[in-house]
Amino acid sequence: MPVVVRTIALGAAVMAIQWLFLGRLTLWGAYPDAVLLYVTVIGIRYGRQSGAIAGFGVGFLMDAIYDTWGLHMLVKTLVGFLVGFFPSADRETVIILPRQAFLGGLVIALVHNGLFVTLLALQAGVRNTFLVTGLWLGSAVYTACVATLVSFFGTK
Repeated sequence: MPVVVRTIALGAAVMAIQWLFLGRLTLWGAYPDAVLLYVTVIGIRYGRQSGAIAGFGVGFLMDAIYDTWGLHMLVKTLVGFLVGFFPSADRETVIILPRQAFLGGLVIALVHNGLFVTLLALQAGVRNTFLVTGLWLGSAVYTACVATLVSFFGTK
């Protein structure tokens, strides 16, 4: 199977898992973002352009599902592009250790969620502490924990 088709199929599967399962698996209002982890891996493995395209595609689907038109698309495209600036030495055989997955997932999720919460607050015109504690910090830690769990099963 060609790499592009396999990558798109994986993105569709991650999107379905996020929408059907992980989006409903909340802890105190925080939820993990597996789609962000997917965009990050694409950016690391294939570079800036592929990361931005993957971020745009899955961000568009998330905006359609969650009715936040433009927010997911912009932030995930930006994250995919920025992560592509830090390529691995051998892009095809990236092996991420659990501690790297936790720290990397935490940093990426903090940046992503910070941008997303800021844009969401500006769009909705609201200010409350849940945006910071739940959506920004809580979801970032939750996403980092999911990244750690996924790294135990990743071989390549």
